[in-house]
Amino acid sequence: MKLYDMTLSGNCHKVRLFLSLIGQPVELEPVNLLTGAQKQPAFRAINPRGQVPALEDGGFRLGDSQAILVYLARRYAESSWYPLDAETQGRIAGWLSFAANETQHGPATVRVGKLFGLPIDEPLAQARALSTLRTLERHLAEHAWLAETEQPTIADIAVYPNVALGADGGLDLLAYPALQAWFARIRALPGYVGMPGL
Repeated sequence: MKLYDMTLSGNCHKVRLFLSLIGQPVELEPVNLLTGAQKQPAFRAINPRGQVPALEDGGFRLGDSQAILVYLARRYAESSWYPLDAETQGRIAGWLSFAANETQHGPATVRVGKLFGLPIDEPLAQARALSTLRTLERHLAEHAWLAETEQPTIADIAVYPNVALGADGGLDLLAYPALQAWFARIRALPGYVGMPGL
């Protein structure tokens, strides 16, 4: 199994973290985004979107961090990571969408703007980031895990990195105690691995 990766990417870290939590070995293949390697034909043959992360597992190729988490959970992980009951799967799908939308366009965008100096609509990204943090704080004040389960699921792994990295973008994460407690629960999981900024 090979993961096309970029160390500072929160989306790549979701996959690295989950692979470590389930004890699944992987070969990391760095992709230099600054030189545009992800847009070259050789990489687009692996992921036509020209984005990292991308996964190769035998002859199977898959892009998008949320999709990769679903695949890995169903193929390699214990069922508690992606339970089969309709209610939990519905809640997980909602949080995977939240990771791809609110989290990506809020905290992740603010971070990318500050860390890499990329042009962003800062007022819009800041407003989205604060809305994202408030939504999570309200939910986590009532539930230990995002999918309202007794154990973490891929929903938690999908949302965690880009939110927890929000301090890189100047977000005051300490103002959210339920969020901080959730961070601590994730970091206490056996097999947890960090990355720069976490």
